[in-house]
Amino acid sequence: MTFRSGLAALFTAASLIAAPATADTYPERAVEFIVPWSPGGGSDTLMRLVANNVQPFLGAEMPVINMPGVGGTVGLGGGAPPRAADGYTISQVHEGLLVATETGITDLAWDDFDPIALMTASPQYLVAGKSDNYSNFEEFVTYAKAHPGEISMGVTLAGVPHLHAAMIEQAFGLEFKYVGYEGTGERVRALVGGNLDVAIGDISSSKQFVDNGDLTFLAVGATDRVDAAPDVPTFKELGQDLELNVTRGIVMPKGAPQEVRDTLEAALQEMAQDPTYIEQTNNAGADVGFRGQEDYRAYLSKLDETVKSLSSVLAP
Repeated sequence: MTFRSGLAALFTAASLIAAPATADTYPERAVEFIVPWSPGGGSDTLMRLVANNVQPFLGAEMPVINMPGVGGTVGLGGGAPPRAADGYTISQVHEGLLVATETGITDLAWDDFDPIALMTASPQYLVAGKSDNYSNFEEFVTYAKAHPGEISMGVTLAGVPHLHAAMIEQAFGLEFKYVGYEGTGERVRALVGGNLDVAIGDISSSKQFVDNGDLTFLAVGATDRVDAAPDVPTFKELGQDLELNVTRGIVMPKGAPQEVRDTLEAALQEMAQDPTYIEQTNNAGADVGFRGQEDYRAYLSKLDETVKSLSSVLAP
């Protein structure tokens, strides 16, 4: 009887270990947060703010593991060991994954994961250098239509800025001459130096030059006007419902229990309303733009359709 009782206890313990997490027990340990980019970049900075603030709301620590490589796809599983769909591993994605999928950089796709929450949004701007031909977006469109292929547009080729520029082209019937730069800072410096006509930029890299008159914000890809640049119209105001953001969101390996996903979503939503977290995110140059599972999935699905429609433009 003692042997049988011991064996029964062993099987019971094993089944408890193997049992999936539930809302009543999750999380029982730290949740590993894979950020598929190098330390110090925008994604790393913003996601560490999530990790540093979430414990009071989730009840568990969230250590960040940087796993960069191949345009942010290694850490998502493109070459990394597979992770269990148990809620104890999460990852960060942004629009770059959709571009990487469509341009053949990776076989991974956004819907290989369960979206949990979109956390931050960094609105992107159409920024212009000094020009005698246009001073606002309407004049820019008129000039660009009259000079197809002549406007030089600074982007990261086959990257998110390229996607955003192509979305503007498609929406307003324009044709740009693309010039590739590795990062936003390089593009903005080229614009200030007169080597470009326009570029895709953000407020942290461009506002100082706008304030001193070297550059002009023609339009912003936010859903509403941005407090830091209240005079800049949105693309929606200008006639096209375009969202040009670099968003950072959290996903899980596909198949995690729904109650686990709901628990994490609820914790992140509560944290997204915390004044300290909001202030830290704003100071890092981004807005808190929380969207839960359904809204985040809808955003990614709509964006994926747009990226597919622009695949020929984005091809490296």
